[in-house]
Amino acid sequence: MCRSIKLLRRTDSVPSDDEVYAAALQFVRKISGYRAPSKANEEAFDLAVAEIQAASTSLLLALHARVTAKP
Repeated sequence: MCRSIKLLRRTDSVPSDDEVYAAALQFVRKISGYRAPSKANEEAFDLAVAEIQAASTSLLLALHARVTAKP
């Protein structure tokens, strides 16, 4: 599932907001089955992308902190 989503966790830098957004959008497209939602589903679709982007950013920041904390 979602083979086109690239690995965003890196030891040298935090991924950009655009990279995390693109991964969240791809994930929502995959699980919803919509490339672009209808007007009736647009709000739910956009909210899901935003929530996944926020959760992914939190995860990556926490993981990045652990990686860079090692000597």
